[in-house]
Amino acid sequence: MTLSLWQAQGNLYLVADEPITAEAVRESAIDSDGVLEVKARGDDWVEIVIWNPDGSQAEMSGNGTRIAARWLAEQTGSRDVTVRVGPRSVAAHLRDDGLVEQNLGPVIVSPPEEVGGIAFTAVDVGNPHAVVEADPAELPRIGPLLETHARFPNRTNVQVARRLDDDTIEARVWERGVGETGSSGTSATAVAAAFGMRPVTVRFPGGDLHVRFESGAAVLTGPAQRVP
Repeated sequence: MTLSLWQAQGNLYLVADEPITAEAVRESAIDSDGVLEVKARGDDWVEIVIWNPDGSQAEMSGNGTRIAARWLAEQTGSRDVTVRVGPRSVAAHLRDDGLVEQNLGPVIVSPPEEVGGIAFTAVDVGNPHAVVEADPAELPRIGPLLETHARFPNRTNVQVARRLDDDTIEARVWERGVGETGSSGTSATAVAAAFGMRPVTVRFPGGDLHVRFESGAAVLTGPAQRVP
């Protein structure tokens, strides 16, 4: 099995081009945010499974699908790639400036809720998110509490974010099954959706990701590179 290491704005993923088991994931993903298992591929499409470091599987990852698109483009030269993750297909385009633009599909924003004294907005981006509007420095306290709260029987990703100006939101992310990570593509999308579904730059410790919405679908733009 060949494993290659890739990064996308602070997220590190291993790409496995052969089948991998949960045990093998736990052994190999110690210093990464997970493993992208390539199940099948063509010249302009790739089907993947997203593994968390603890051996659980994630329904979706914006940074992971962006890495998978870049990985396939390196193999085949295609600049338009469809990444299939479970029932969802992500259309990715490799732009001339080196960034990858992805249509992640529909986003569902639920009414505001509160549990345990924490107000949040639940957002579905193909995986679950709980967006809290507060000082991002509160993430280490809020993240673990919401991730494992009974409100989320399958656990949830958590973002703590605040608006810096009309076009910029500062955020930190607690990923389900991982803990805090430098950035997250679906988290950027969830934050932008919870803050009004306007075009914004979401600023993570790992770097900026750009989100806009077209007919209810989220379009996410950011980089992805192989780590030497």
